[in-house]
Amino acid sequence: MSELLLNGIFLKKLFQWPYCKRRCPYCNYNKYICKEVDEERMKKCLIQELETLVHKSCVENITTLFFGGGTPSLASPNTINSVIEKAKSVGNLTSSAEITIEVNPTEIEAKKLKEFKDAGINRMSIGLQSLNLRDLIFLGRDHSVEDGLRCLSEARSLLPGQVSVDIMFGRPNQTMAQWVEELEQLLSVCDNHISLYQLTVERGTELYKQVKSDKVLLPSNNEMANLYKCAVKLLEGRGFEHYEVSNYAKDACYSHHNLTYWTGGDYIGIGPGAHGRLTVKDNGKYIREARTQTLEPYNWMYAVEKYGHGTTRSVKQGIYDRCVETLSSSLRTKWGISHPNWRKVNPIGLSKLFGSSDTINLLQSSDLLILDKRGLRATEKGLIVLDSLLVELVSVLHESLNK
Repeated sequence: MSELLLNGIFLKKLFQWPYCKRRCPYCNYNKYICKEVDEERMKKCLIQELETLVHKSCVENITTLFFGGGTPSLASPNTINSVIEKAKSVGNLTSSAEITIEVNPTEIEAKKLKEFKDAGINRMSIGLQSLNLRDLIFLGRDHSVEDGLRCLSEARSLLPGQVSVDIMFGRPNQTMAQWVEELEQLLSVCDNHISLYQLTVERGTELYKQVKSDKVLLPSNNEMANLYKCAVKLLEGRGFEHYEVSNYAKDACYSHHNLTYWTGGDYIGIGPGAHGRLTVKDNGKYIREARTQTLEPYNWMYAVEKYGHGTTRSVKQGIYDRCVETLSSSLRTKWGISHPNWRKVNPIGLSKLFGSSDTINLLQSSDLLILDKRGLRATEKGLIVLDSLLVELVSVLHESLNK
């Protein structure tokens, strides 16, 4: 996990590759479908923005790199290697750094896995999404079940113990029996990390239109909750630790990059549409900024070539902003928020802010929340309704800070 220092930061870094072959019907990420990609120009701009933002920050060491997207496995291994080498030269990338790439498990991209490893990648996240062909077609994926399993097998042979898989639940007409069968199959082939995501309806997507017009019927909220609880029970029974709302690990093989978000650490977002949280020095004081990069790739590249970076928005974070962000992210984990970590963002302790609240006491008596000597955290029951808990917590926080 990242540690905030007065003279520097152990930092995480996200690289956003914005291009995809197609737009999945459920996805509202910043992505672009282009027949021709000027990869050389994109590579130079990623490297330039990396150097600029590292110099703007208070970086001491970079401890993780994460290549996300879009579909970063469409990039060439040479591009990936160039970025990694630049991180070593300008950001003191540590020898033990976790360097992850998201992989779309098509036959073509699976053939590049060895080259990605040779380029410096030491962890892979495989986007299986489903082990059911009908659902893969519905989700707009361009790989088959067999493609996904081959890719996973190849990744595990190259990087044993360092491969994660993504799978979705809450798909149309998904039954409990089908879900259990799918999970059993997944457990027979997976490595030490599983990310389990609920299919959600995002405004502006094709899925949103289909659901609104009743062309697609998703499971009810109760059915979704039962699918989720079934997965938690089954995965924990096989030795997977449920360490975050959507993530499970064996042998403490956590995603250290994502732990940065969930524990309030600093990270730099590089590339079109990337987001970051960055500590900079301003008039002798250390301040934390929320930064957003230009969305459209060509506009972003133009900005990087002209200014050295494509930051389109930079906002100083106050105590309230950081408190809300810490609650929203840290409570996703099984550890929640420790008292020392909370005091890094607010000198008023958790117990003083929340301990006397009738709302918080009710949530505790309902076995949804725990506030004790360790800190503040959601129970397993509370994680299922975390969004609702956060609404209550932010309301109490706002009231307490305005007294």
